Amino acid sequence: MQAQRQWHLSGLIGLIMLGSNLLLSPAIGLARPAVQVAQAAQTAESAINQGIQYIQQGKLSDAIDAFRRATQLDPRMSAAHYNLGLALRQQGQLQPAANAFYQATQTDPTFALAYANLGAALLEGNNLPQARDYLQRAVELNPKLGLAHYNLGLVLERQGSFDQAISTYRTAIGLSPTAPEPAYHLGLVYNQQRKPKEARAAFEQAIKIDPNYAEAHYNLGSLLFTQGDLNGALNAFRRSAQANSNYANAYYAAGLVFMRQNKFDDAQKVLTYAKDLYAKQGNSPWATKAEQQLQKAKAGR
Repeated sequence: MQAQRQWHLSGLIGLIMLGSNLLLSPAIGLARPAVQVAQAAQTAESAINQGIQYIQQGKLSDAIDAFRRATQLDPRMSAAHYNLGLALRQQGQLQPAANAFYQATQTDPTFALAYANLGAALLEGNNLPQARDYLQRAVELNPKLGLAHYNLGLVLERQGSFDQAISTYRTAIGLSPTAPEPAYHLGLVYNQQRKPKEARAAFEQAIKIDPNYAEAHYNLGSLLFTQGDLNGALNAFRRSAQANSNYANAYYAAGLVFMRQNKFDDAQKVLTYAKDLYAKQGNSPWATKAEQQLQKAKAGR
């Protein structure tokens, strides 16, 4: 029983919109007259500020249009490309977002956040080799960028480079002590390595940072379940369900605990709830598994 919370760069930094006056890049290519440059930059800056206002108002499509207009008005303005990438990624347009972040790195080759977001977008698109390259570049540019270390850890974890992932997650934890996800994924990696003591400590660390981290409670419960600590596992699954009432895995796992404890009536209740949640969420395979366990509970075995 294992669940992973999908959480990448945007979850850690949110939408950090950058004002164009903060990130004006050196001129590249053919130089334009100074007056024209100033006028274009000012217009592009206005478009960026307008885009930020749209973001704050929840008007994502309008924000994308504004940021795209800023990139057209001044293609050298890295903040415009970067903000466009953030907005596109929030809308789920991974490839266009990656393209925008790439343009930000081209206009400012020292822009660590742009490399980090580019790597995160490629990671989300499952392009692991390129994601790793750009995230490593982000770390080289800014070794204290915890979010880049975290996303690099995700890449390493997916690639099966567990020892490197552990080291990277530990760095991320040190740099971003209020983010629970690095500790959570550290626990997942330790689970893969069959190191239950270390995995438990990591899950508990994630829960200490965020007591409402449903997936961390769930994975801690799964670990305790495999160790035969049924009461501890049940408590963890309950806390997982309390943190997220729509987390079907928590109810399903609690049902397995009740069945192991021969509490078949309790098992039927939570397994029925889990089955209905799985069906509502369109997860037919797990709805079927819950139904199978439910029939066993009804048979008292």
